[in-house]
Amino acid sequence: MSTDTRPVPSLTGGEREMLRGFLDYHRATLAMKCEGLTDEQLRQRSSPPSTLSLLGLVRHMAEVERTWFRRVIDGEDVPLVWSADGDYQVAYETGGATRAEAFAAWQAEVEHSRRIELAAPSLDVTGHQPRWDADVSLRLVMLHLIHEYARHNGHADFLREAIDGVVGA
Repeated sequence: MSTDTRPVPSLTGGEREMLRGFLDYHRATLAMKCEGLTDEQLRQRSSPPSTLSLLGLVRHMAEVERTWFRRVIDGEDVPLVWSADGDYQVAYETGGATRAEAFAAWQAEVEHSRRIELAAPSLDVTGHQPRWDADVSLRLVMLHLIHEYARHNGHADFLREAIDGVVGA
């Protein structure tokens, strides 16, 4: 892997700055785990029958970003990226998927998320999460995404090591 160019989150900033910084750090970590790999390597599954792969994680995180920021906080009526009927597991089906399409979708959703977060007047802005049948704050959404990326970056660590032996950060 290349030199670590992930953004360094503020250690003394305000709440919003820190949440944004740690979320961007984890986004960059996922991208770093995929650097230098071929489409075939990115599609390599962890341990069958699991469909977990690095490419699947990138696609899944595009769905997560889209759902929590666009659908929940912004109230947009948009389908999932890879499943019109709301099946989140479709993102892990990477048979014909490519780095180009997965990263383009993920990066587009990250940019939507950043715009929504920056436009919100405060972390107290709320949206409705229908799966929980509850209103949630932007603060919770950002914390949830940090948690989601951190958990999946742990998966990415093992996936990358199994592909080419690269370990660390």
